[in-house]
Amino acid sequence: MPPSPRRPDLGPGAGEPGGEPLAIICGGGSFPLAVAAAARRSGRQVVLFPLRGFADPEVERWPHVWVPIGRFGTLTAELRRHGCRDVVMIGNVLRPRIRDIRLDWTTIRMFPRVFSMLRGGDDHLLTSIARLFEEAGFRLLGAHEVAPEMLIPAGQLGARVPSQEALDDIATGRSVLGVTGPLDIGQGVVVMNRHVVALEAAEGTDLMLARVAELRANGRIKMPTPCGVLVKRPKAGQDRRIDMPSLGPRTVEGAARAGLAGIAVEAGGVIVTDVEALLRAADTAGLFIYAFAADAASEAAT
Repeated sequence: MPPSPRRPDLGPGAGEPGGEPLAIICGGGSFPLAVAAAARRSGRQVVLFPLRGFADPEVERWPHVWVPIGRFGTLTAELRRHGCRDVVMIGNVLRPRIRDIRLDWTTIRMFPRVFSMLRGGDDHLLTSIARLFEEAGFRLLGAHEVAPEMLIPAGQLGARVPSQEALDDIATGRSVLGVTGPLDIGQGVVVMNRHVVALEAAEGTDLMLARVAELRANGRIKMPTPCGVLVKRPKAGQDRRIDMPSLGPRTVEGAARAGLAGIAVEAGGVIVTDVEALLRAADTAGLFIYAFAADAASEAAT
């Protein structure tokens, strides 16, 4: 059971003009801690607001206040109490069922709006959440704005070079995501010989790759290994402050188990906690990592 909320020691300068601490609302995974470390390296104080049931225990090494999901009034009160105006939302959070949310009075008064937020795709939900914070007087920042070094650079990365066949698969994947993105359907696709074999939906990238590995094991995919590419890019019109595609060693492992030749992502449109560690993992697994340039629609959404 997480400890009761307590006021962290924010250190000198936290309350001075321009020295307000950065609030990081933490879901699961390593990205919240990577953003916190980057912010601290830049000289900024941080306070983590981990979501109970989602955030990892490692957040307790930082100044923190645990908050339950669905307690918007509690969260905003704590943000103000700690002098936070800038907010980053980062980490994995599964979409909750309404009956599993324990609402506070502030959220209860907004219940019709909350119900409407949960009816629709992820972009609709996250954009609605962002609007709530802005209406409450907070400024949302993207993880890439706090830690630009987490963005994947353009070009061939790592030791492996994509073949012409892989480049053709990448082009197909980009086209597919250009169509599905506006429909709020996932951020990733697996393409083999210009044939779409898996499209990311509610399960996320890792489970999509597990599905491809199972299809291979069952003989539904008969392509030799390695073959095929995982392609990831932000959706058109996506609010990158709160929903930036990510890539990590687990994705590399999943792509290797699926028998893929490599991973292609949009340069400047995907974040990683450690680019060098990612490339080492890809080189060890025999996968290429390739970052293609953003098209005009993606750049306009940035």
